[in-house]
Amino acid sequence: MTRAMPSPAAAKPQVKPAEAYLPFTRPTIDDATIAGVAEVLRSGWITSGPQVKAFEAKLSEYFGGRPVRACNSGTCTMEIALRIAGVGPGHEVITTPLSWVASSNVVLETGARPVFVDIDPVTRTIDLGLVEAAITPRTRAILPIDLAGLPVDRDRLYSIARKHNLRVVEDAAQSFGSTWKGRRIGSFGDFVSISFHANKNITTVEGGCLVLNDEREAALAEQYRLQGVVRTGHDGMEVELVGGKYNMTDVAARIGLGQLPHLAEFQARRRDLARAYFEEFDRPVVRSLGIGLPPENFTDSNWHMFQVILPEERMTTRRSGVMEEMKSAGIGTGVHYPAIHLFALYRRMGWKDGDFPHAEYAGRNILTLPLFPAMERPDIPRVVRALASILGRHSKA
Repeated sequence: MTRAMPSPAAAKPQVKPAEAYLPFTRPTIDDATIAGVAEVLRSGWITSGPQVKAFEAKLSEYFGGRPVRACNSGTCTMEIALRIAGVGPGHEVITTPLSWVASSNVVLETGARPVFVDIDPVTRTIDLGLVEAAITPRTRAILPIDLAGLPVDRDRLYSIARKHNLRVVEDAAQSFGSTWKGRRIGSFGDFVSISFHANKNITTVEGGCLVLNDEREAALAEQYRLQGVVRTGHDGMEVELVGGKYNMTDVAARIGLGQLPHLAEFQARRRDLARAYFEEFDRPVVRSLGIGLPPENFTDSNWHMFQVILPEERMTTRRSGVMEEMKSAGIGTGVHYPAIHLFALYRRMGWKDGDFPHAEYAGRNILTLPLFPAMERPDIPRVVRALASILGRHSKA
């Protein structure tokens, strides 16, 4: 019996394609939203207009009817909140050094001084047990950060604020969709600042919003958002205070309107992927490496990021070396964040190494791993295996 010879193409050995590069985050924007943006562009009204109004209305509904004003970043919303709260030169605002530098830069923008307290090494958020000792007669506000979407203890936070008659500006940039004891972050409390940056759980590409307490504050936010201008009638215009150029565009707002209906779906996906991470990190060979994991919170956190703490004392390389090897393996990582008080700007203001040991340790060793809704579950063991292999090769004897 004659056996048919394989064709040249069939005879070639099958080469497994290289795995695609996995970034640490990537937004998911559907075709309907893209089409909606095209409609806005064709409309001729592309800056602040009906789409911004509609987005604010939807956000207000989400936050239980509280007033909401949309802006072009989650940074300016914190500055606006501080100004409405009356924070200015000679005042102090208590915050944490483990955050994006914006959260303390905005304090400087008002002429006030940030007062840092260390983080809780478990939650990686502000250690509320240290806050009262940092309060002085100059303190006007507390500015906590919900790192990676894990909420700061709101009960304890507001108990301290009420006791000392302080305003609270919640840096909830990363916690849109998170809850505290079943209540949505932003649906209660004082000022709540949200970010819709490209890496957030929903995005407007760039943008943010501020949740306020009443219409008086909302009107002030509008003034600070756009050069301090107050309009009346067809041609009435007055300027009573110095504002900025912080308005959101209709293009950005239309993206936000398209993203909002997917929030629950995105959240569910993030939780599923986070659970997969814990499963992989619980394998004995990985567990033995001493990698620090985030709190396993599936009640309150929106799982904006999955961050680990590298075991510095066990490693023969630094975080940058780990990141480079992860990149070579086709996996993106991030750093969120270096300790703020060790930047040159803040060193010149008197802070130094050793001031906040827990924040400094995290700032040197925290590593953000890929987590976004378009990821697949098989991506998780790939990430963890790569990280474990790298740390295994660079482990001290």
